[in-house]
Amino acid sequence: MSKSNNDTLYPHIIERVEDWPIYRLSKDRTEFIREIDAFTFNRLVSRHRKDLPDVLVKTIYNERIRIKEDPWKVDPPNERSFWNKISSKLIKKSLDKRDHEAKEVAEDILQKIIHRYSEEIVGTFQLNTFRFAQRFLTILFNRLLNAAVDKSLRSLWRGRRQLYERLNVTGEVDKVRELFKHGTVVVVPTHFSNLDSILVGYAMDQIMGLPSFSYGAGLNLYNFGPAAYFMNRLGAYRVDRRKKNSIYLETLKTMSNLSIQRGVNSLFFPGGTRSRSGALESDLKMGLLGTAVEAQRALCQKEGNNQKVFIVPMVIGYHFVLEAPFLIEQYLRSTGKEHYIRLKDEGQSVRSWLRFIWRFFSTTSDITISVGKPMDILGNFVDMQGQSYDQFGKEIDVKEYFINKGKVTEDRQREEEYTKLLAERIVERYHIENVVLSSHLIAYAVFEMLVHENPKLDLYGILRLPDDDYIFPMHAVQEVVEQLLAKLQVMETEGKIKLAPVLRQPVETVIKDGVKKLGVYHNEKPLKFNKEGNIMSSNFRVLYYYHNRLNSYHLDKYVNWKASEIEVLKID
Repeated sequence: MSKSNNDTLYPHIIERVEDWPIYRLSKDRTEFIREIDAFTFNRLVSRHRKDLPDVLVKTIYNERIRIKEDPWKVDPPNERSFWNKISSKLIKKSLDKRDHEAKEVAEDILQKIIHRYSEEIVGTFQLNTFRFAQRFLTILFNRLLNAAVDKSLRSLWRGRRQLYERLNVTGEVDKVRELFKHGTVVVVPTHFSNLDSILVGYAMDQIMGLPSFSYGAGLNLYNFGPAAYFMNRLGAYRVDRRKKNSIYLETLKTMSNLSIQRGVNSLFFPGGTRSRSGALESDLKMGLLGTAVEAQRALCQKEGNNQKVFIVPMVIGYHFVLEAPFLIEQYLRSTGKEHYIRLKDEGQSVRSWLRFIWRFFSTTSDITISVGKPMDILGNFVDMQGQSYDQFGKEIDVKEYFINKGKVTEDRQREEEYTKLLAERIVERYHIENVVLSSHLIAYAVFEMLVHENPKLDLYGILRLPDDDYIFPMHAVQEVVEQLLAKLQVMETEGKIKLAPVLRQPVETVIKDGVKKLGVYHNEKPLKFNKEGNIMSSNFRVLYYYHNRLNSYHLDKYVNWKASEIEVLKID
């Protein structure tokens, strides 16, 4: 395992940006879009030989509804006219025609729609913009760090602190770097905050020394001019989550598939969106994940091609998620069907992001990025040379998984099953690679104390309790944390989880560190100390969000809740 970035800053494995796969792909953008158009067209035509007009009608209808009911600033100015023309052409030229003529019209319309989507999705990678952004953002973040820590704008110019000092990168960094020689790397991180892409990108570039990855950016982010300028030129491909039709989704998946086949390293969040509950993802989206499986099969079909696709789980750990209050409200409304007050998503405004960045830099709240063990697309671990091994340590050839009757063949049903298996393995690795922070542990301990104090209430009843009515005595919290730590230490020894270094300190130190860093700078602190040194909460719902990071481990089973020391004081 590599040490944290405080000990190691890696040189770039490919020094010349011009040699990066994403740069080469951008230089060949026109041809790449032609490939996407042709591949997507052939696939859709083969799948919809009998109902292609129906597919087109549904797509056009949904797009016209989207334009009317959910327009965005970033939408092309000719959006409405394009779909009106497509609709008119379909109606006028495909009805009352002989079958072969109607088929030609439908296919021509399909080609136009696919090309429009592929032009929208595929981004570019501009060398000058990348170099500017790399220098500018590094300088900006480091200056902000010095000013915020010293609480003085004068420190913008005289400090020596660096952003990488706040990012603790642990795990299989050396192996991931080596695997670039043997195939294409697909990084699949957990997703908790809109800050994830920025920090992961910075860590991979400035700390791990990796070339830029292709990554998906929500089209809504392009509504903000400066963000659109940079993302359009830094390798991001655009994802419009409003578009649910089969033509768009197939075009998006084709782009990912062909990009991986071309050796472009990719990063996407398989959870699909930020975790609303605060828990580690357990239900992954199969779309983009399946493109990695499909790309591997396609590479195996190419004569003499030994390139592999490697999957690298990555777990991001925060003491403080800016959007936590909004996210947990959204989660509770959707799952509990309760009438919660709608909160503004603080993660969307420029002002809130500037405030968050200042808060991040001005605290000692580090961020942990745990780089998991690389796997092949079947979830088998690989060594430094990219060779796969099954669960018994036996060397295996991935190509054999795609052979039928002595030949590598395409089989959609088989590949869908492989994708499900891969998703299960990624979820399993998320839980193993997860680094438990002091804030996670304290939030879990205190919320579970509240739950066991109110055994007759369901979750929503507990969350409606007045938070200022409850006090959690320090000695009781210590008792619970000690028991939880004992179990976590056993789990770490068994390779089932990872613990932050502070969790090896005395329990009192762990608790104080966790309370101090938990949700720092939320308007309502999830946990805080009162004058007597006991613990209180100002917001049970936000506390529940941070508690959920450890909820799937069911650690409460290992606490002796009947112990006399464990008590919660209720203020009458």
